Amino acid sequence: MKKDTIAAISTGMTNSGIGIVRISGEEAFDIIDKIYKGKKQPSTVESHTIHYGFIVDEEHTVDEVLVSVLHAPRTFTGENTVEINCHGGTYVVKKVLETVIKYGARPAEPGEFTKRAFLNGKMDLSQAEAVIDVIQAQSEYALQSSVSQLQGSVKHKIQAIREKILYHTAFIETALDDPEHISVDGYGDTLYQAVEEVLEEIKLLIRSSDDGRILKEGIQTVIVGKPNAGKSSLLNVLSGHDRAIVTDIAGTTRDILEEQIQLQGLSLNIIDTAGIRETEDIIERMGVERAKEYANRADLVIWVIDASCPFDESDEEILELISDKKSVILLNKIDLNVMTSKEYLLCKLNSLSDNSNELEIPIIEISVKEERGISELEEVIQHMFFEGEISFNDEVYITNIRQKAALQAAEESLVRVMESIENQMPEDFYSIDLMDAYESLGNITGETIGEDLVNEIFSKFCMGK
Repeated sequence: MKKDTIAAISTGMTNSGIGIVRISGEEAFDIIDKIYKGKKQPSTVESHTIHYGFIVDEEHTVDEVLVSVLHAPRTFTGENTVEINCHGGTYVVKKVLETVIKYGARPAEPGEFTKRAFLNGKMDLSQAEAVIDVIQAQSEYALQSSVSQLQGSVKHKIQAIREKILYHTAFIETALDDPEHISVDGYGDTLYQAVEEVLEEIKLLIRSSDDGRILKEGIQTVIVGKPNAGKSSLLNVLSGHDRAIVTDIAGTTRDILEEQIQLQGLSLNIIDTAGIRETEDIIERMGVERAKEYANRADLVIWVIDASCPFDESDEEILELISDKKSVILLNKIDLNVMTSKEYLLCKLNSLSDNSNELEIPIIEISVKEERGISELEEVIQHMFFEGEISFNDEVYITNIRQKAALQAAEESLVRVMESIENQMPEDFYSIDLMDAYESLGNITGETIGEDLVNEIFSKFCMGK
């Protein structure tokens, strides 16, 4: 069936040096021939070439342009594609698009170019989803992860797992159809071991989703501490500007302040909270309760302690609060007379530990005022979350909730296979659950996904991509 030829602006809608209008579809060359004026008609030139000329609407010149001509199937969408590189003013780019639409194209829907690439087999669904992740990447690691997925890291891993499942499913089905020539006697033990191995691979991918979420969304970080410990000053230093009001008056921060910063290739979504202490002030007390709520939900808690003050009941309360969280303790104001030492804090941590569960929380001596210890904090955080280094060559990170849900569904199906083997159920029970796992994994690559879900996924893409 003939598809519409679509067009959209593929660059940001702001004044810039260059704007790009993309056309994709069977009539792309016919349309550009009608509106392009240059030495040669675009439909007659070689693929993957660029040509100088003008976009015209009858006798009226719209803009001076460079036109890229790309023949199917070696294009992003797999269709004939034209990219018009025009001047980047918002008005002129819109005029070029209006001209393209006037002569036969229709406006593309959000994500429709990538959707066509998926439907035409140029990429699987995990790669298509990685396209928008590349666009939205907020840190170096998020970008590397998305590019890795775009190159097929998730696709290849899922394909390999599905092939293993399909092999055993096909063997069982064939044996059931031809029992005279193919025996399944004792095959349960072989299948059990194979499913165990596949299940471990799937569990590893599911576990990677926590790291994947952090790569994609950033580390949800909360700064806690008593009033006037230096929390807001720390936020200002990490963000590189005066984000929070800093005074010598305890309790200045009463509401929640949020800031996203880049640290060693990672993104930290930092929340500066109200100082935790007993107070009669209703507004301040509400801020303290919110601080505790945010700390309970955080990926990382940074506890700032004023080393120039003695350890008190409020500190004891905070210590209890962070004892089961991934945390870093910053012993601030070490440039002053120290009343709470690192050794004292180590003793406090040891007192909360038992032999089976040692409480290990890094303690860093810093001076926010003199910006001492900040680089050590950055290194500690990176090591805490990714052991100091992330490799996208061998590791596959699941960053997508939809993909994680599909993996969990496959896991449940494979667990049922193992239970059926343990209970010595008939072989066709194995086959049913194996195929369920196979189908669930196919949702990740898009091989077994419905049209409605495909439309929903691509509707979240930006226009022109």
